[in-house]
Amino acid sequence: MTVTRGAPGAPDAPGTPGAPGSPGGGDSPGGLDRDKLFAARLQAARARPYLATALFALHTVESRRVPTMAVDRHWRCYVSPAFVDRTPVEELAGVWVHEVSHLLRDHHGRSDRVARERGLTGPGERLRMNIAADCEINDDVFGDGLARPEGAVDPQFLGLDDGHLMEDYLRWFQLGRLTQDLAWLDCGSGADGLEREWDLGPDGAHGLDRHEQDAVRFRVAQGIKGRPGSAPEGWRRWAEEAFHPPQQWRELLGAAVRSAASAAGAGDDYTYGRPARRSAALPGAVLPSLRRRPPRVGVVIDTSGSVSDAELGSALLEVAAISRAVGGRRDLVTVVPCDAAARIAHPLCRAEGIPLVGGGGTDLRTGFARALRTRPRPDVVVVLTDGQTPWPDSRPPCRTVVGLFPRGSGAWSEDDPDYVPDTPPDWAQVVEIG
Repeated sequence: MTVTRGAPGAPDAPGTPGAPGSPGGGDSPGGLDRDKLFAARLQAARARPYLATALFALHTVESRRVPTMAVDRHWRCYVSPAFVDRTPVEELAGVWVHEVSHLLRDHHGRSDRVARERGLTGPGERLRMNIAADCEINDDVFGDGLARPEGAVDPQFLGLDDGHLMEDYLRWFQLGRLTQDLAWLDCGSGADGLEREWDLGPDGAHGLDRHEQDAVRFRVAQGIKGRPGSAPEGWRRWAEEAFHPPQQWRELLGAAVRSAASAAGAGDDYTYGRPARRSAALPGAVLPSLRRRPPRVGVVIDTSGSVSDAELGSALLEVAAISRAVGGRRDLVTVVPCDAAARIAHPLCRAEGIPLVGGGGTDLRTGFARALRTRPRPDVVVVLTDGQTPWPDSRPPCRTVVGLFPRGSGAWSEDDPDYVPDTPPDWAQVVEIG
């Protein structure tokens, strides 16, 4: 957890009186006050009992090199003794919850993916990721017995709306006037994926391996789902997705999306923000580079009577995963509910807000036609269905991925018990969901 520079309790600049590592100031000569630190953790667990498993899974490491508290991707929490000395227990409890939230929500892994997909490099971009991750956490984590730490950054600080993901916030702001006092913000590699000099690394003591981390996340998700209504909306949404681990079809979708993004025509705009490599051959001339836009995805969801409510709920989770596959750009995803007739093409705001109307027979050919009529036309069409449908006679003018809900050997039709559905056409990439 970090605080804004100049705010009460914020770390001073190195070399100034009172700064960690500077003469005559910094960390407490008596070392880390573990009694105070662990009293704050107990208070955090009482305020947020569903996070207790994660809070007590963190191993604390005293460090005079961190400005406040920070976590690494191996579930170690690095703590500055001076920060603990000057921070009230009530605020320390909020910092505990904030730091463990980075790890539970896999901000380090997500930041690494975003950095690869968008070509983000350097400490400035990692700072932006840290700020964006803080906004995802801080919009609803405090209150109800948990004090807000001094200087905590939330979406309102940046003039943005609450309730969005890190990937969204990262697109909506740049470092500038509003963030110039956040240079000290540093929640560690557990928040933005960039290793720090104080990290003990994968071979250090007391780290959790991937299976242990997954077990902690699952226990926390169980606690949230076992007490419906006791957790904020962001945590309930996270718990729902935690019960549906990444599936093979999502990897296939990601490959299709990346392939569409690299296809001819996907780079349709120019930018001077990154000059073209050819500029070096023309001294005095700055040429723009071709900017590849993220691919647009049309999702057709089978809402016929043969698809269960549970499968429709799973489809909504897959829509959220599709949104993440295009870098969190909800404006690039359109959803078409379809049974025997295609419904309205809904732009994606929140997956849980899409009306999945239907219940009759099935003819996804109308869904394909409706998705392809949207403007701009999608680069990828994703169909979520049980497969009991006629298919288009010809290949659509874009890549197609079909996610099939599993069915036993006794496939059935609403009207004909002897009906055996046609398999999806060869031009579609097919994978079973679930």
